[in-house]
Amino acid sequence: MSFMMTLLITYINTGYDKDYFNRFITAWSVSFPVAMLATSIVAPLVKKIVDKITK
Repeated sequence: MSFMMTLLITYINTGYDKDYFNRFITAWSVSFPVAMLATSIVAPLVKKIVDKITK
């Protein structure tokens, strides 16, 4: 998901040229760890909420 989002947002913000791939990789190297950390924190909380709702 972070791959596709970064790919699209980089294109929207900066357009496509010879440096597009380098900008994308730089942005993705930041967004991927942030996404993994956010998922690790949010997923257990959401699971608890869903468990309470569905019981």
